[in-house]
Amino acid sequence: MSVLEENLDSPLKKRPPSWSDIWLKNTKPLKHVVFAMQLQSLASKDPKSQTLIAKFANIDRTLLLPDELLLKILSRLPISQRNPNSLVCKRWLNLQGRLVRSLKILDWDFLESGRLITRFPNLTNVDLLNGCLFSPRNSWILLTHRMVKMQTSSDFCSNWKLLEANLLPVEVVDRGLQALANGCPNLRRLVVINASELGLLTVAEECLTLQELELHKCNDNVLRGIAACENLQILKLVGNVDGLYSSLVSDIGLTILAQGCKRLVKLELSGCEGSFDGIKAIGQCCLMLEELTISDHRMDDGWLAALSFCENLKTLKLLSCKRIDLSPGPDEYLGFCLALERLHLQKCQLRSKKSVRALFRVCEAVREVVVQDCWGFDNDMFSYASVCRCANRCGFGLFGLDWISE
Repeated sequence: MSVLEENLDSPLKKRPPSWSDIWLKNTKPLKHVVFAMQLQSLASKDPKSQTLIAKFANIDRTLLLPDELLLKILSRLPISQRNPNSLVCKRWLNLQGRLVRSLKILDWDFLESGRLITRFPNLTNVDLLNGCLFSPRNSWILLTHRMVKMQTSSDFCSNWKLLEANLLPVEVVDRGLQALANGCPNLRRLVVINASELGLLTVAEECLTLQELELHKCNDNVLRGIAACENLQILKLVGNVDGLYSSLVSDIGLTILAQGCKRLVKLELSGCEGSFDGIKAIGQCCLMLEELTISDHRMDDGWLAALSFCENLKTLKLLSCKRIDLSPGPDEYLGFCLALERLHLQKCQLRSKKSVRALFRVCEAVREVVVQDCWGFDNDMFSYASVCRCANRCGFGLFGLDWISE
């Protein structure tokens, strides 16, 4: 008997507690769960609580986010979703407008009325070219050019200066520039046509960060306003475009430009007149100039020799030039560009061997030559490349030439 009693009292006979024992002994969590279920059932029976829950589900929870945080969220969405996002509500419309940096204006009233600044307050790139034109709305004739696209009437053949007859007055353009400059002080790039000196002076005074300017229908007087843009780095001047408008840019304007915009890095002269003196002034004053593009020029003979004053010029482009320089002068007066690396010729008339020879003489340090869609380039002109110092390492690219003999 003693043995049996010992076995019963031994720890081997004690059964470990089960999960049911633990659950029944500790009933506090169960009570909390039952209490919560009862509250939920009571709330479901109360009609007031149901309306509160329904109203909470319809609340725009983005209203809890500050504008700065919501702007960061919207800025990370794809660009294709910007227009749908602006249709959500007025707040999203305003925030989406603050994300827009570049805009092309088609309606001038949108700028002059002040709606542009209210809708897009943080613009840095504005193109006013098409907005400066007025055209008949009921016309089915569409005129397209590499610069503009506009509707015109059926009597356009009687006047070959199409844009000149459909431009906004200078006073209206200047008022628009003043409104833009006052509303967008962080403007970095601007494209405009038919502006005056006063309008550009306003932009230069208000928009100190302006770095790129494209000016159409430019003349010598307008360049006085551009000279006030001290931080300008990229400039394109369009003086005369056949069939669209005409304007005069001479050595006087180029000298004014050179003395004011000394930080220019890229300069394009399209349809401009001038001569040796104007290009020389640019080379002597714009010491940071690295790229020069001359398009459809009307310059006097002898301008090629002035390129040697552009000591830091690395790229020279000639586009759509009917002639290069018919009378470049003696070789000893031509000089050459020491830092020049690239020479691009596109849609140019190269029938004058004297001009091509003088061009290669000035560009004798070049390492890359691209000739594309030019006329009159024959085999004999390849021999002029031998004057280049790096002729054995110079790369030629020939595209779309009219004729090359075998």
